[in-house]
Amino acid sequence: MAYDAPIDEIEFSLKAVAGLGQLEGLPGLQAYDETIIRPILEEAAKLARDVLAPLNQVGDSQGARLTGDGVIAADGFKAAYDAFRAGGWMGLAAPEAWGGQGLPRALALGVMEMFHAANMAFGLCPMLSYGAVEALLAHGTDEQKKTYLPKLIAGDWTGTMNLTEPQAGSDVGALTTKAVANPDGSYAITGQKIFITWGDHDLAENIIHLVLARLPGAPAGSRGISLFLVPKFLLNADGTQGPRNGVRCIGLEKKIGIHASPTCVMDYAGATGWLIGEANKGLACMFTMMNSARLNVGLEGVAVGEAAYQAAFSYAQDRKQGKVGGVAGAAPILHHADVRRTLITMRARVAAARAICYACGVSADLSHSSDTPSVRAAAKAREDLLTPIAKAWSTDMGVDVASLGVQVHGGMGFMSETLAAQLYRDARIAPIYEGTNGIQAIDLVGRKLAGNGGASMRAMLIEIDETVRLSRSTNDPQFVQLAERLWAASKALAETTDWMLARLKAEEQDKALAGASAYLALAGDVIGGHFLVRSALAARQKDADFRARQMALAGFFAETALASAPGRVPGITEGGDRFLDNSRALFGID
Repeated sequence: MAYDAPIDEIEFSLKAVAGLGQLEGLPGLQAYDETIIRPILEEAAKLARDVLAPLNQVGDSQGARLTGDGVIAADGFKAAYDAFRAGGWMGLAAPEAWGGQGLPRALALGVMEMFHAANMAFGLCPMLSYGAVEALLAHGTDEQKKTYLPKLIAGDWTGTMNLTEPQAGSDVGALTTKAVANPDGSYAITGQKIFITWGDHDLAENIIHLVLARLPGAPAGSRGISLFLVPKFLLNADGTQGPRNGVRCIGLEKKIGIHASPTCVMDYAGATGWLIGEANKGLACMFTMMNSARLNVGLEGVAVGEAAYQAAFSYAQDRKQGKVGGVAGAAPILHHADVRRTLITMRARVAAARAICYACGVSADLSHSSDTPSVRAAAKAREDLLTPIAKAWSTDMGVDVASLGVQVHGGMGFMSETLAAQLYRDARIAPIYEGTNGIQAIDLVGRKLAGNGGASMRAMLIEIDETVRLSRSTNDPQFVQLAERLWAASKALAETTDWMLARLKAEEQDKALAGASAYLALAGDVIGGHFLVRSALAARQKDADFRARQMALAGFFAETALASAPGRVPGITEGGDRFLDNSRALFGID
């Protein structure tokens, strides 16, 4: 696999679109200034290109292996993880007080995009560790932080998230794993978890599992769930590695993709664990980890989309088929207009998703680090709004773009040994991870929109109106056309937002949720289009080729995704009636 990180695009999106510069000098981010962005991205690009990308198809063909001693990663993955750890990449956005580098989370997103694009199966391992670090920072005791954070942040240990059980699925409140208090203040954890990403492996010295379980007498449902820290190896009094704990991988799931990422069935047989946060408040603690993971999973959609685009573009330059005027003999398929239309579709959607994810990351940084309460509150509202959109819209995009990559490859794309086929298979898990995309749509409408009466979405619409105004003020016909498309699309988003809020106020929840996924898709298109227009405006200060590229991406997106937005309103506001009112005839239920 050949992958060259689009450093210019990543840096531009971080700085000119997402607004990374807002973070300079904020508390906890004093180590950050704009001059370090480029060197960090360049070093990360080398690791992605030279170490991770060459292992991508190796890992896909070999997969992880379960042995009597545990899970063994595919060839080369241990050395790759050693290089990742030695580079300090795990601690990029972690606090300096615990051994991290104290840099913005948004910058770490740019780095992780490269790693996921080069090798998504590898990138999943540190992604879960990031979430474990955030959960411990927010909810761990001082002793837990002292014991576990330095090792996790150094990459010596990795973290996992153990939620899912066979009978529960996404209904976490139905879990049955038990936690019984031990005399020494620890707990004995007993039960099984499934679909645990990188639940066991040989890359790191220890694995720190964050496990949801139920205490005796706990309330039913999600109100009775607690969160526990369960290490693979217990620690001696001096902090050195002790005996093996009572947790093991007893099976590896057979999957259609991400073969090199071990997806484990974990068995807890009286394993020793420690409570994180308050008893029966575990779901709130776990959501700290899940929100981090949701944004990172959205970034996986960006990454696999970028990798699919690069593979398709490379193939289109080499594959010769058909006649084109001015080209002697068979022409590279890149000369065919429909192939170029497919490629710009891929590239524009990737750029829009990248901007959404990075903007969400900057908002997360501001919500933690700004020294102005009103700025923190506004940033938190923006982060909450963008998180389900970043996760769902970007991962749906990743699947669609990977599918287009297969199409560009033609029959070769359907051959299982090609990278195009692997990327399509790998991409398909992301819309399922960390709450399916339908759950993200429910979250957007039922919590993020309803939670503040639509205030965060209206703030976004005001920002979009300002982009429209700036575009019109250029008096450039191309920007005026962008403004008209963005304005009409934003009015469609405003109309459907008002409709959603009215349905929720009238307690017509089924009608609102019937249109929730379509509403999220529209919101992603409009917000993504807004960021692409902002990109084109900012690119006026760049060289001619860069300006032309950004204008082409924004213009194509405007004339396709944004132009269709007004016509999608009835599908959101009326489409649900067509099946809600006929559920007995269609599905045999009332």
